Amino acid sequence: MTQRVVTSKDVELWSEDFGDPADPTLLLVAGGNLTALSWPAEFVELLVAGGLHVIRYDHWGVGRSTGWDPAERPYGYLQLAADAVAVLDGWGVERAHFVGMSMGAVLCQLVALDHPQRMLSMSMMLSGALDVDFPGNIRRAMTGEPSADGLPLPQERFLKALAVMNEDAAGPEAELDRRIRRWKLFSGDEVPFGEADFRRWEQQAIDHSGSLTEPQAHYAVQPPPRERAPELRDVRVPTQVIQAMQDPIAPPPHGRHLADQIPGTELVEIEHMGHALPAAVHRPVTEALLRHVRRHG
Repeated sequence: MTQRVVTSKDVELWSEDFGDPADPTLLLVAGGNLTALSWPAEFVELLVAGGLHVIRYDHWGVGRSTGWDPAERPYGYLQLAADAVAVLDGWGVERAHFVGMSMGAVLCQLVALDHPQRMLSMSMMLSGALDVDFPGNIRRAMTGEPSADGLPLPQERFLKALAVMNEDAAGPEAELDRRIRRWKLFSGDEVPFGEADFRRWEQQAIDHSGSLTEPQAHYAVQPPPRERAPELRDVRVPTQVIQAMQDPIAPPPHGRHLADQIPGTELVEIEHMGHALPAAVHRPVTEALLRHVRRHG
């Protein structure tokens, strides 16, 4: 395992790798306001055991990467997608398998539009298609308005998690408790949660960032260019979508809608999985990722 700071224009991005660099590289693209450690080491090691060289990194604005107030210096999804490509440049990797989670899945779609030559394949989970107005859908869910596109809105469990995310926590233990309650709501009740695991992972994220305060920068970034969604029809990167069947943010059939945007995309449904990566879903998720990589590697 090696750590490396890479540069994307004037942004420094912290990253680290696992496994043998001679093996095919898989780049993990995390969700919004989450550090590289949101991909647990146990999850990464399953991918390494499957014969992959894995890189994870901190987005701009989180963890140990460069950050600033986006209100003073705008930053957006297109730059975040370019950052993912810059990480490959920093590691001397010409092409890689991409895996995106939540916001990271939208970034993968943008990389597929603008830098397809850098992708061997892509897998996307816990997210939806570029044309979905998720900020608007959250507002609609909160106000009781109907869906604007016919796809399901975020569920009540997600709205409760938002309330938990906005709570103040006095001290390290209270902050850990708050984060655990948030992840439990995201994960749902149909899969073993593993509270001890999440407490350990969140403590590692706090130690990694050097701060008890969770990042907020990605709530204020420039939105993704939803008007470019029709371009996805021309993407030829081998693609897989993983639909978490209990995802409270992008519930079914968001995964099917995303898969339908890119020709030839395979849809994999994982029962009982929510908007989180508890240890109980590590093996089925990594098995799906490894199958896809081996098919297109």
